Amino acid sequence: MKQTIIFRNKIYKIDIGFITILVIMALTSLFAIYNAFNLIKVGSGTSYLLKQFMWYIICFFAMIFLCSFSNDFIFKYMKKAYYFLLTTLVYLLFSRILYIATGHTLPLAPNINGAISWFSIPFISFQPSEFIKIVLIVLTAQIIAKHQEKYPKANFRTDLQLFIEIAKILIPPLVLILLQPDTGLCIIICFNIMVMVLCSGIRRGYIIGIFSFIGIFIVLFLFIYYNENDLLVSLISNYRVQRIDAWLDPESNILGSSNQLYTSLLSLGSAGLLGYGSQANIISIPEAQTDFIFAAFGQCFGFIGTTFIVLLCLALDLYLCKIAYNTINKKDRLIVIGVIGMLLYQQVQNMGMICGLLPITGITLPLISYGGSSILSYFIAFSFVMNLSPQSKRTISLSRPKFKKKLI
Repeated sequence: MKQTIIFRNKIYKIDIGFITILVIMALTSLFAIYNAFNLIKVGSGTSYLLKQFMWYIICFFAMIFLCSFSNDFIFKYMKKAYYFLLTTLVYLLFSRILYIATGHTLPLAPNINGAISWFSIPFISFQPSEFIKIVLIVLTAQIIAKHQEKYPKANFRTDLQLFIEIAKILIPPLVLILLQPDTGLCIIICFNIMVMVLCSGIRRGYIIGIFSFIGIFIVLFLFIYYNENDLLVSLISNYRVQRIDAWLDPESNILGSSNQLYTSLLSLGSAGLLGYGSQANIISIPEAQTDFIFAAFGQCFGFIGTTFIVLLCLALDLYLCKIAYNTINKKDRLIVIGVIGMLLYQQVQNMGMICGLLPITGITLPLISYGGSSILSYFIAFSFVMNLSPQSKRTISLSRPKFKKKLI
């Protein structure tokens, strides 16, 4: 469905279906945070709700603003955005080093819950890693498109060159984000890029190699976990090992490492079909407005409420798949695929960890959980999608027709 809007002699065609889904996501997010009021332990529920509303207003205006430019114009500045965000990540690393050495941090880069990932500016917080994942999607799509134009007939050597080019832009931010530490976001970025590479048309041998490597890594990890637990602790820290223990046995340490998973399972399992009602506070849920918003919503509205959120996320994913399918340009299609991969992984990981199917990694539910930087980064990506959507192609009327006066 498309709608034509005329503004200052310019004719815009926007994708009404896409906008409608985003508006419903925004309203659902605000409603979910409102119903988590009684579960929020730190801060005011009203404050979170007002900030989330403010962020959504900013995000919609930002998307409208970016849609007034062509993607090609915006993409010219992606390299500059990459180096700027890389610089901010280096600053955060120095702040972490200073914190470890002296217990103090650099200005504007505080320690929050054991990680230094944010710039705290009055009235607003900024997380560079949330934005660099969008920049990496665009740069990777550009690299793949340019590489395939240069080497139309791919072979093992040219595919290897493609991997090297992608690694050059991927490894520096990954290392810096991992040192914050933010393992969850690193996994998101790696998954996005892997999906884009697999969809780029690389040779089957590399695809088999990638999945074989993942399989070997999982088997090796499980072997070390069950047989050399001390070695695993030294490699990935005791905190992360406890997260795995809590995932495999939620009742092992209910008051400690497995408390989050145990309470989320209890909330969903006891809520039944319709839940306990609006703003229910039957079972305490930590981080109810962020990581565990799905569990908080499930406690209030039960199976019906959680099913609604799942279907809403699915509607957004399928609509993006439709846009990717109808997009002819390979670079544009890869960008949409990257956005789909990013959304899908976070949705599956967040809902999966709350249901006990996956370990807890601190990944929020996109567009539903509280968080300004995350929402804004997605809306920046959505503005690119909006510009290239076949349903929202734009034509411009520079001026109204002028009629010359006839001389009599």
